[in-house]
Amino acid sequence: MKTNNHLSLRRLAMATSMIASLGMLSACFDGDDDDDPIAMPTPTPPPTETTFNVEPCLNQMIPGTGVTVAQAVIPDTLTLDLSAASGFPNGRKLPDPVIDVTLAVIFLDLSVNGPGTLAGLPLNPPANDVAFRDTFPYLAGPQGSPPVADNSGTMFTFRSDPVSSYVRVDRMGMPAVSTALIPSDRKNAYNDAGPMADANGAFVPDLAATLTGLTNALADDLTGAGLTPCAVPE
Repeated sequence: MKTNNHLSLRRLAMATSMIASLGMLSACFDGDDDDDPIAMPTPTPPPTETTFNVEPCLNQMIPGTGVTVAQAVIPDTLTLDLSAASGFPNGRKLPDPVIDVTLAVIFLDLSVNGPGTLAGLPLNPPANDVAFRDTFPYLAGPQGSPPVADNSGTMFTFRSDPVSSYVRVDRMGMPAVSTALIPSDRKNAYNDAGPMADANGAFVPDLAATLTGLTNALADDLTGAGLTPCAVPE
């Protein structure tokens, strides 16, 4: 009896397995007499990411300056041409929207969107919360709660220590270059170096690589906002 029971159970298991297999096989047919296989939908391939060439961004001319974007940020110095109109990037006035202008010239096609495009967005405040002064130190008086005493610049002193007494901790010749375009693992080397290293191209690959990565991430947002990126798809 035990042998017969074992055989019966084995046959039942085999039959169950065959029925299940036939059920799965029948799912591949459409149920009519021709037994044609049902076409399965083709999976949608993931979208291909667009990469951009940022060389046109670096080579475009900044209107009114006579220099290209690359010449403005390499070397990392703020220059002043007394024969040209003052204002960033030719010098820097206190109310100049330097970050907005810098971002515009490295991301946007300046023949379509001018350097002041981002500065003109309504997200920015129309003016400083307290008016600048007409005399030194030009900045508005200190604010606080309770208000801080205003010495009107009479207590300002300029140290006359030798250059050897100072240590450079950051470079801010052209705002946003050191902060945004130099990779984190290269910031110390960049801040320790000087404009001569910039002029020799020591950090050009870093600048180009970071700008490429930022453009790849932001290009669709720029176009979605109705702006024209300076980079071109590769």
